[in-house]
Amino acid sequence: MRQGFLSSYFSGIAVKRLSAVEINPDTSNQHEFNGVTRLQRILGPHRQQNIPARFIYLDDDDSNIISEDTSVTWYDARENHPKRSEYRLYYRSSDVYEKSNENDLLIIGKRPDPNAPLLIIVVHAGSTIENKILWLFGISADEIENSFSTYRIEDESDKQITYPVRLILDEIGIDTAEPDDSYLDQILRRFGGKFPSTRDFSEFARSTLPNVAAVDDPDTALVMWMEQEEKLFHTLEHHLVETRIQQGFDSVDTFIQFSLSVHNRRKSRAGLALENHIEQIFQEHLIRYSRGAKTENKAKPDFLFPGIEFYRDPNFPDTSLTMLGVKSTCKDRWRQVLSEAARIQEKHLLTLEPSISKNQTDEMQAHKLQLVIPSVIHDTYETSQRAWLYTVADFLAVVKERQAIT
Repeated sequence: MRQGFLSSYFSGIAVKRLSAVEINPDTSNQHEFNGVTRLQRILGPHRQQNIPARFIYLDDDDSNIISEDTSVTWYDARENHPKRSEYRLYYRSSDVYEKSNENDLLIIGKRPDPNAPLLIIVVHAGSTIENKILWLFGISADEIENSFSTYRIEDESDKQITYPVRLILDEIGIDTAEPDDSYLDQILRRFGGKFPSTRDFSEFARSTLPNVAAVDDPDTALVMWMEQEEKLFHTLEHHLVETRIQQGFDSVDTFIQFSLSVHNRRKSRAGLALENHIEQIFQEHLIRYSRGAKTENKAKPDFLFPGIEFYRDPNFPDTSLTMLGVKSTCKDRWRQVLSEAARIQEKHLLTLEPSISKNQTDEMQAHKLQLVIPSVIHDTYETSQRAWLYTVADFLAVVKERQAIT
C-alpha cells in the first residue's frame, strides 16, 4: 500500500459480468454469485460469516444510484469433503439486487483497512460510469467474462490519486478528501469561522499557488487550482463541521438539516469553482466575455464570447460568436447546453469528467457539441475520442482567433 495511490483504497478486486441466474428472480433465488473460486485470491480459503459489505448500484442517472450496508458470507460448500471445494459468496436480498440486470458489471473490492466493508459494486452495462471504473482499475472491457477475474492493485494498476481518480472514487462513495491543517490558521485569519463566497475562496486558493501561471499552461493551471481549492475547502469544512458536531444537536431533524447543508454545499461549490477559475484564465489571456448573461427564453449560458452586447446585435455575425457551458461533471446534463444561445449552432462544453463513454461523445458530436477537457484528463478517454477532444488551450485559440476578427 502506498499513500497517495489507489492501493491505499483497494488491495484487490474481482470483476465479472452478471448472469441471469445470479440476479433474475424469475430464474433463481439463490442469492449467490457464480464462478467464485478465484475470489480466494482476495478473500482467502477460510469460511467468513457476516462480512460487513456495502452494496452499491451505479448508473449515469443519479436517481438510480443505490447504496446500502449489509453483510455477506464466504464459505466452501464442500469444506468437509477431503478432495473437493465449492466456494460460494452468499448475499441477502437487497434493492441493489432488484435493480441489477444481466451483463451489468460486478466489482468486488477488498479494502486495505480490515475494518472497512467489502465493496460490492454493480454498474449499469454500457454506461459512462462503467467506462470510468474500468479505466480506474486498468481493465479492458474485452477481458471481462461471466466468471470472476481477480486483480491485485499493484505496479501498473496502482494509479496515483490525481484529480480524475478522485472524481471516480467519489462516485463510488470513497472520500479522498485530505485536509491540510498547515493552511488552517491562514484560512481562519482570512475568513473567520464561516464559509466565504465561492468567488472569494477561489481567489484565495489561487493566491496560495503563486507560481502557477495560466498564461503559460492553462490546462495545468485549471486542474491545479481546482485541486488546491478542494484541499483548502475540505480543510475549512473539516474544522467547521467538527466544531458543530462538538456542540451537539437538539433533534434528529436538526442533524439531518445540517448534514444536507454540508452535502449540498459540496455539490454546488465544485461547479462554481470551475467557473471562477476558467474565468481567471480568460482574464489572463485578455479574452472578452460575458458570464451568466441572459439569452433567449431566460437561458443563461455560462460564458458568451465576445460578449452579450455582440450576441444581442443582429448585425454581428453568428460565426464570430462562441458559447461555453461549464459543468464539473456532466453525465446526462450536457443536453441542457443545447438549448442555450440559439444563435450559436456549434456549442462548447468544459468539463472535468473523465472517461465519458464513446456512445455519449458520438451523440455530442451529432448535436454539434464540442467537449473541452483539460489535457491531463484526456488519457482517460479512448484513443479514437482523443483526436476530437479540445484542450483548454485549444478552446482559447478558437476564441482568440474569432476575437481578432472582431
